[in-house]
Amino acid sequence: MKQPDHYEFLQISPNAEPGTIHRVYKFLAARFHPDNPESGDPEKFALLKQAYDVLSDSALRAQYDEAREKEVVEAIPIPDTMDFLDSIDGELNRRLAVLAVLYKRRRTNAHKPEVSLGEIEGLMNFPRDYLDFTVWYLMKKGYITRADNSALTLTAEGVDFVETQRVNLPNLSKLLTSGAGPSISDRRRAEQAPTPTEERRINTDRRNQVG
Repeated sequence: MKQPDHYEFLQISPNAEPGTIHRVYKFLAARFHPDNPESGDPEKFALLKQAYDVLSDSALRAQYDEAREKEVVEAIPIPDTMDFLDSIDGELNRRLAVLAVLYKRRRTNAHKPEVSLGEIEGLMNFPRDYLDFTVWYLMKKGYITRADNSALTLTAEGVDFVETQRVNLPNLSKLLTSGAGPSISDRRRAEQAPTPTEERRINTDRRNQVG
C-alpha cells in the first residue's frame, strides 16, 4: 500500500528544515481545524497531523524518506483513457505526460529530480521508440535536459511551462492531479473544469502551445 506524500500535502520541499515544517503545520492547522467555521476540514486536519508527526521526528522522517524515494515516480499514474498512440494528439499527450512526470519528481524530490527513460516507458506502457521524438522535441525546446547518468530532468523553462499552461491544457492538469489528491487550488480549478466538448475545443486551440 502506497504511503501518503506528506511533503506534497504540506506543499514543502523534501529538504525543508524543521522550522519550516513547524510553521507550515501551524498555519494549516489553524485553517483545517474542525473548530474553524469557514475552512475546517476534519479529514485534512487528520492528514496534517499525520504528516507533522512523521516529519517532525527525525527517525520517522528518515524512514519515511527512504520508502518515499522508491515510490515517487508512481505518484503520477497515467490515466488509461488518455491516448498516447494517435498520430498527433498522441504525440502531444506524450509530451505532456513526460513533463508531468518530471515536474512531479522535481517538486517532490528536489535533491534527486532525475527520472530514467525506462521509468517513463514503464509508466506509459508503450515501446520506447514512441518516446524518441518526444524527448528530442522537449530537449530542443529547453523544457528538459539529460543528467550525467542520462536520466531526464526538468529545466526551469519546463517548470514555467507546466505551471503556466496547466490551466489551459486540461490533459496536463489531469496528469498532475491524478492519484495524488487535489490541493485546494487544484480543487477550485477542477470545479471550473470544461465539459468534454469544451475540453476538445481547448485542446485544439492550444495545440500549438506544445506543438
